[in-house]
Amino acid sequence: MSDSSSQNPTNQNPGTPNVMPTAEALAAAAAAMGTDTQAQPAPVSQDPLADAQAELVNVKAQNATLADQYLRAQADVQNARRRADEEISKARKFAVEGFADSLLPVLDSLEAGLAIQSATPEQIREGAEATLRQLKSALERNKVVEINPSAGTKFDPHHHQAISVVPAQQEANTVVTVLQKGYLIADRVLRPALVTVTAPK
Repeated sequence: MSDSSSQNPTNQNPGTPNVMPTAEALAAAAAAMGTDTQAQPAPVSQDPLADAQAELVNVKAQNATLADQYLRAQADVQNARRRADEEISKARKFAVEGFADSLLPVLDSLEAGLAIQSATPEQIREGAEATLRQLKSALERNKVVEINPSAGTKFDPHHHQAISVVPAQQEANTVVTVLQKGYLIADRVLRPALVTVTAPK
């Protein structure tokens, strides 16, 4: 009795999976995937000149848009610069408006005092003192503050101007007397105080 398995080469061990030859496996995979997965060539334009003309029209439109935006931006810059120049001009022209307004009551008081022909010395003095208070108040409202160092204050070359050096019974390089008050305006020296200082020991 002959072995049938040796006569039929296609019969395989039941426990072994069927293995298809390589060429057949590739063909079957290609058939299963279909032709849709194959790379499709990009469409080639039939009229390159028309494409170039269309691209040129697009570029010209973009260029016109950018040129319009640039001109608008330039106009905005010029308008902002002109407004700034006008504001600066107004600020310079009317910088003293508030200060002048605060001095008008002082002017009114001086004129009213001079209009009194029969004023006594006491009345003149009282009027002058009242006017001086008005003037100091107006200066302070405009940030004008006096520099009036007391005796013994350390000499400050930023706020004081020494006129002379005198001997005194106090620490060296300190203020002895104030010959003329100084003034600050917004923390800037408008005029330094004229002082005498003690000589170094």
